[in-house]
Amino acid sequence: MRHAEADLRVHLRRGGLIAYPTESCYGLGCDPRNPRALKRLIRLKGRSAAKGLLLIADHFNQLKPFIRPLSAADRTRVERSWPGPVTWVVPASATCLPELTGGRPTLAVRVTAHPGAARLCRSLGMALVSTSANKSGRKPAKTAAECRRIFGTRVRVIAGRIGQRRRPSTLIDLATGTVLRP
Repeated sequence: MRHAEADLRVHLRRGGLIAYPTESCYGLGCDPRNPRALKRLIRLKGRSAAKGLLLIADHFNQLKPFIRPLSAADRTRVERSWPGPVTWVVPASATCLPELTGGRPTLAVRVTAHPGAARLCRSLGMALVSTSANKSGRKPAKTAAECRRIFGTRVRVIAGRIGQRRRPSTLIDLATGTVLRP
């Protein structure tokens, strides 16, 4: 398994894209520090770069390089919902790439409750971009086979089972408390 993890790390570092199971569908991801990979992912999906992307992690510390420090109260509020299906829109760090934020001063982040996605972040030692594995406007892929059919060899597909959740995660703006996606 260590060889596979090292190979995957190299793939991501070189700008490779992956598809992997998450709570409700397959996610399409890459290294959030690699601008070339982010541009490839956005182009492959046919997604507007202005939408920004979301990051998942195994624990809060993996998100720290991408977000501004939170107050103790805000951090408690966020961590109380994690791991779980709640994505928070928080202030992005000054070094966060514009492809992640869509040019806004905020970034969407979540500590995932999906065992496979969490294990992936843990074994790679990093947060991952997580957007639904589909072409923009189409239904998200639910299986590895669908991902292979949609993306072919442009994406490395990690086989596994998606979670039981039927809907994407709840999206909440930390600054206002507004639920942006129930």
